[in-house]
Amino acid sequence: MGFGIKLKVWGDYACFSRPEMKVERVSYDVITPSAARGILEAIHWKPAIKWVIDRIYVLNPIEFDNIRRNEVTGIISANNIKKAMKGQEVELYQNTNAERAQRATLLLKNVAYVIEAHFEMTSNAGEEDSPEKHYNIFLRRARQGQCFHRPYFGCREFPLHFELVEEQLPESYYSDLDEKDLGWMLWDIDFKNNMTPKFFRATMKKGVIDIPKL
Repeated sequence: MGFGIKLKVWGDYACFSRPEMKVERVSYDVITPSAARGILEAIHWKPAIKWVIDRIYVLNPIEFDNIRRNEVTGIISANNIKKAMKGQEVELYQNTNAERAQRATLLLKNVAYVIEAHFEMTSNAGEEDSPEKHYNIFLRRARQGQCFHRPYFGCREFPLHFELVEEQLPESYYSDLDEKDLGWMLWDIDFKNNMTPKFFRATMKKGVIDIPKL
């Protein structure tokens, strides 16, 4: 195991969409490991390291809310982009008035977690890369609130705040709850195997979810 960190993240809203829902967005009860990894990568990531999520601490009670949002129904055609790269005249824009649809979202509100994770060195690490170097870079950036892009809870319109946990962990709302079954949850996407999604059975014990290494 590499160098470990604990990062507290919180925000007003979050939506970690269930992939089985085709049109309307419905959030998982808690943050997914892949979303947690994306938060850490927004603070510090290089090809030399790979973030691994170990545990997720659920600090606030799980609360849902309903909203309706305007979303576009399509995307810009990849063929049109290729044509534009070849110098052909094409329209590279989306008509948001014509392609707009109002969809419901079941999201989380008043969320707060602690992400416990570590990173491992990859085959892309060079001679100048070392675990100590990247560990200290992450600590410095997290302490100063620096990030490559603003991390968010599932959707970009739900930005989050973060701070490094260096002392005692905050108490969880579920610290007295022995066990809660959260069902099957998306673990991550296997990009090396035809973008295959992987799932795991999430169980929260006293506010803590142990993430398996699949």
